[in-house]
Amino acid sequence: MRTRVKICGITNLTDAQTAIKAGADALGFIFVPETPRYIKPNDASVIIRELPPFITTVGVFRNSEQTEVETIAQECGITSIQLHGSETPEYCNQLSLPVIKVIEIQNENDLQSIEKYTVNACLVDKPKVISTGTINLELAKKARAYTNRLILAGGLTPNNVADAIRCVKPYAVDVASGVEAEKRRKDSGKIGAFMQTVKEIDKQLY
Repeated sequence: MRTRVKICGITNLTDAQTAIKAGADALGFIFVPETPRYIKPNDASVIIRELPPFITTVGVFRNSEQTEVETIAQECGITSIQLHGSETPEYCNQLSLPVIKVIEIQNENDLQSIEKYTVNACLVDKPKVISTGTINLELAKKARAYTNRLILAGGLTPNNVADAIRCVKPYAVDVASGVEAEKRRKDSGKIGAFMQTVKEIDKQLY
């Protein structure tokens, strides 16, 4: 077993290529307007056309109309959908592509909502109202009881991802700002360090 890695908030081809070269399994493209890492569908399409095969491309949406999600995914070549809003289980089941549902966790009651979704994976994140720090790892660890494909996000960096994986043992980890040089621009050194740390902790655990 190994921990998969998604590098999210890709806005340019150089960062996409850097992430893939470092060993990332998936790249995330954020189609939520007025967010710091938003990318226009046309720009995402240009990047995705240049990617090698066998790389998962994830379109990130929040409370978008189903037809909009499907249209953008098809036009861009997106292979999975990540939903960050209040989308219902029924909404998720109607989409034609694999779905990752994001659940923000602040207490144990939040974990129970995971059971409502029959999606391909659940991603646990810290509440967006908490702008600093990392996700509550003990809560995230408990989330594993509700899904066998748990993706861990929420303030991960090259410095803390080893402890996070050791505690939670997720299916995958998701990082955006933790490997940036500045908003919308990744840092190749941080990406490399993040990927190397994940590989090293996997060797110890698995």
